[in-house]
Amino acid sequence: QVQLVESGGGLVQPGGSLRLSCAASGDIFRPIAMGWYRQAPGKERDLVARVTAGQSTDYADSVKGRFAISKNNAMNTVYLQMDNLKPEDTATYYCNLRYYSDYVTFLDAWGQGTLVTVSS
Repeated sequence: QVQLVESGGGLVQPGGSLRLSCAASGDIFRPIAMGWYRQAPGKERDLVARVTAGQSTDYADSVKGRFAISKNNAMNTVYLQMDNLKPEDTATYYCNLRYYSDYVTFLDAWGQGTLVTVSS
């Protein structure tokens, strides 16, 4: 079983910054990618940013230039630095880990979510 523990959400004013962290633990044979998704009330869960084991990154257009994703070398922790936050960034942010559980099977694990509220 794999567990993801998120931290760092909260209330911030427009233009402010927050840093989210996600730590993974459990039976991970080989990580593939870690990332952050977000879901606002009444909307679908969408990709915010993702980093692969090979260091490739992918960002939603709406956060490019404002958010930065990074990971540790073991790829069991991922961070999301969020700068110049806007009210439309308000959402619950979910950590995701895609990983191999054996040589052929890949799975997705999700965190429980952390709420980010951008408001004055």
